Amino acid sequence: MKVVAVIPARYASSRFPGKALADLAGKPMVQHVVERAAEAKTVGRVLVATDDERIAAAVRAFGTEAVLTAPSHLSGTDRIAEAIRDIPCDLVVNVQGDEPLLPPAMVDEAVEPFFADPALEMGTVCRAIEDPRDLTDPNVVKVVRDLEGYALYFSRAPVPHAREGQRLAGGAQPCKHIGLYVYRRAFLFRFTAWKPTPLEEAERLEQLRALEHGVRIRVVETRHDSVGVDTPDDLARVQRLLERRAWTPSSSL
Repeated sequence: MKVVAVIPARYASSRFPGKALADLAGKPMVQHVVERAAEAKTVGRVLVATDDERIAAAVRAFGTEAVLTAPSHLSGTDRIAEAIRDIPCDLVVNVQGDEPLLPPAMVDEAVEPFFADPALEMGTVCRAIEDPRDLTDPNVVKVVRDLEGYALYFSRAPVPHAREGQRLAGGAQPCKHIGLYVYRRAFLFRFTAWKPTPLEEAERLEQLRALEHGVRIRVVETRHDSVGVDTPDDLARVQRLLERRAWTPSSSL
């Protein structure tokens, strides 16, 4: 199958304008994301979808394909759908543009179930929660899965809930959702054509739109992790990690 990884990157950001172009170890941050996505064994093509010519020019300067998209998109998923409209492929991987330490193996883990199951339309990744503070942090999205590894629900609330001090273990162990998505090409266009749904709007979680339409989302549990960059302080943290641990594109946390 032809697998295309698309990195949505917009210039405007309330907390960190232009962060895609922020210098990180001598390269724009988006270049780190591109390089790590390109290292995934299952990915055959990587491109950046952006609404800004400055980002497009920088991406083309380091030899990667950039597609200019409309500035009106409300989500990265909508931007990706426009970017791949004329690109032939079977699977589309949505790689967040603010994940410069993304482990390439995580991309492969998310893609691999699609080779075995032709009916699968959407997939993503999760990781066991190790820090108890993450369970109550609304910025850390939690996912609850069924016995076959499909999503039952995503929430910013601490789910699942342990009653009367019960210890959660096994399949009931709390998991952090990691915002890496894989879509079959045809499904991506269906998904972006649907209007936002009630639970999606309540939780501000776009993936709930798929669940509310009855779509099964395969959730692969990974041992890998990443560090997102939302603020200049986050960027400084990633810079320190790169310096202290001599990070390479094939490293994982």
